[in-house]
Amino acid sequence: MAFGFRYNSTTCLACYACQVACQESHGLGEGEYFRRVELREVVKDGRRISIPYSGACNHCKNPYCVKACPTGAMHQTEEGFVLHDDGLCIGCGACVWNCPYGAVSFSERRGVTQKCDGCVERQEQGLPPVCVEACPTRSLRWGDLDYFQRTDGAEMPALSFLPAPTLTEPKTRVVCKKKEEEP
Repeated sequence: MAFGFRYNSTTCLACYACQVACQESHGLGEGEYFRRVELREVVKDGRRISIPYSGACNHCKNPYCVKACPTGAMHQTEEGFVLHDDGLCIGCGACVWNCPYGAVSFSERRGVTQKCDGCVERQEQGLPPVCVEACPTRSLRWGDLDYFQRTDGAEMPALSFLPAPTLTEPKTRVVCKKKEEEP
């Protein structure tokens, strides 16, 4: 079973609850984020509109950041999480430059790169990631990607501001359509 994030932009309020919860729970400094909420411009029905987007590490099946890391600080677990070992990081930024999602950042304060860890310690306790728990509209969820595919449909819309999913095989499904019923 492959687990990952599901994000529904049609129900997101851009309230930043996910971003703030993540920042606070990980003790990140001012301007440091593992999850970022942004308004992104897209063309819909011939007009430009802004949609909210909550982005973080997608824990890709084919992570470019891991391939680019010269020390092994950025690595992938057997469970598929892409994690970062601060002790091995030399702060070169190769992972930052190679992540096509902009999900890896450099901490000036700590001198190392940093990113979402999927709240793996919480998940080991049977708890969802803090960003998912903080979302008041359930726009951000964590679960079985096969289940999300069955309920959302196999084809996800291509979003102009995200790379093609075939590039890194992200473990995130972005939904940009309203559904009659959410489970």
